Amino acid sequence: MDCIRQFGVVLVIAVLSGARAEELQIDPLIYEEQLLWIGGGAGQVSTYRIPLLTFTTRGSLLAFSEARKMSSGDIGAKFIALRRSTDKGAIWSPTSFIVDDGALEDGLNLGSVVVDEETGAVILIYSLCFHRYHCDPSSTMMVQSLDDGFTWSAPRNLSVELGVKSFAPGPGFGIQKRYAPNVGRLVVCGHGSIAGDGVFCILSDDHGKSWRYGAALKSIPYNQPKQDLDFDPDECQPVELEDGSIVINVRNQNNYHCRCRIIVRSLDGGETLPVEELVFDKTLIDPAVAAGALQKQGVMYFTNPSSTQHRVNLTLRWSFSDGKSWEKEAVQIWAGPSGYSSMTSLKGDSPEDSKYIYVIYEKGHKNYWETISFVKIHLYGGK
Repeated sequence: MDCIRQFGVVLVIAVLSGARAEELQIDPLIYEEQLLWIGGGAGQVSTYRIPLLTFTTRGSLLAFSEARKMSSGDIGAKFIALRRSTDKGAIWSPTSFIVDDGALEDGLNLGSVVVDEETGAVILIYSLCFHRYHCDPSSTMMVQSLDDGFTWSAPRNLSVELGVKSFAPGPGFGIQKRYAPNVGRLVVCGHGSIAGDGVFCILSDDHGKSWRYGAALKSIPYNQPKQDLDFDPDECQPVELEDGSIVINVRNQNNYHCRCRIIVRSLDGGETLPVEELVFDKTLIDPAVAAGALQKQGVMYFTNPSSTQHRVNLTLRWSFSDGKSWEKEAVQIWAGPSGYSSMTSLKGDSPEDSKYIYVIYEKGHKNYWETISFVKIHLYGGK
């Protein structure tokens, strides 16, 4: 019996050691990198900004950006630019423009992309007239592709359902709930402007046919001009955990409490964001910028310019505790000027698909908006 007990203890230790060994194997390596867009005024575009990235249900990789026609500024006329890869980012299609806002003084702003795993639809949510600069009202817009990103629907104005409150989705990706509650629900989160500010989520339980508002994390003071150090949650990225909760990683626009990220969690499928579930993650220092977050096989990944003052030093971090703590190790993707970033991965369980995550980010030498770069990262040091 003593031998059996000893064998059992050894077996348990071996199993636990094996689990920890899997954690310790994570050693991210930048496997491939290439520039997808270069600004500088070539053609009809001055600057490419606000990169988004997703896989389709058929395994194609879609990269989106704002193609700003006249300047690098947030306000002005734009296209939505798209490049497509069918070989996991090795070769990309030429740029196509899937939306053109014409010559609006306060044009479109990206945006969140969400893939419906049940229908295969790729849904892109963006805003028009968000800043209400020489235009009114603001509109929340949607286009979708039903053929793996080849063709796109005409823009649909969701303001008939949602009203005309300014809502800037993401930027990043929306989620489709995989775990209870509300399996199959589409959740897209973003932020408002002074006319209804803070973080908000829109929800669809019918594959994008209709949308309504769900959770809100309102600013303080609400619906009033902000000062430095006021509570002003801004651009955000939701991820779903295996317990069915939704963790939203939020830009802390006015540096309330810290120069770091706001983390808030919804326990009811995006219906509410209780203040009891809000924390400030002081490990994730941040210069007030849109950041990337991703949950893959029980590990949470995070990308941002890791600096309290400047948009430089794009860094990848990872957590084995759903973001409650972060490993001391980190990987610098780019030391220089770097801005917004977004991540994706294949959801398949094949050994090859489990090895990689994919990052798209703003990269420059003098200014972070000079180019948009794509990075394929091997999670296990190339092994």
